[in-house]
Amino acid sequence: METYYNPADLANFSPDGVGSLSPELWDKFMAYYGSVFEDGALTAREKTLVALGVAAAVQCPYCIDAYTNSMLSQGCSEAQVAEVFHVTNAIRGGAALAHGVQALNIIKAQEI
Repeated sequence: METYYNPADLANFSPDGVGSLSPELWDKFMAYYGSVFEDGALTAREKTLVALGVAAAVQCPYCIDAYTNSMLSQGCSEAQVAEVFHVTNAIRGGAALAHGVQALNIIKAQEI
């Protein structure tokens, strides 16, 4: 294995893999998960774009693998995939800067 994350392990996100640890909960999760990705106010394709952005934000290589492949199978372009990552980067970067407010508050509190 070349990395900590083994791409082949994605196949273990299944009833026979991690689902076998608690089949009842697995079934409930998968029913919910499937419902979430159905067309609604957002299309399934739009939800996949969101999912890829979240996967990048939480840094889950398995999710990035799965949702990139899902996007490609739904006809999304490489440019759309790239844009998802730029949006994710902007939000994560902005959040890091926003947390700088905490540092400023500490500095201001000590200036009193």
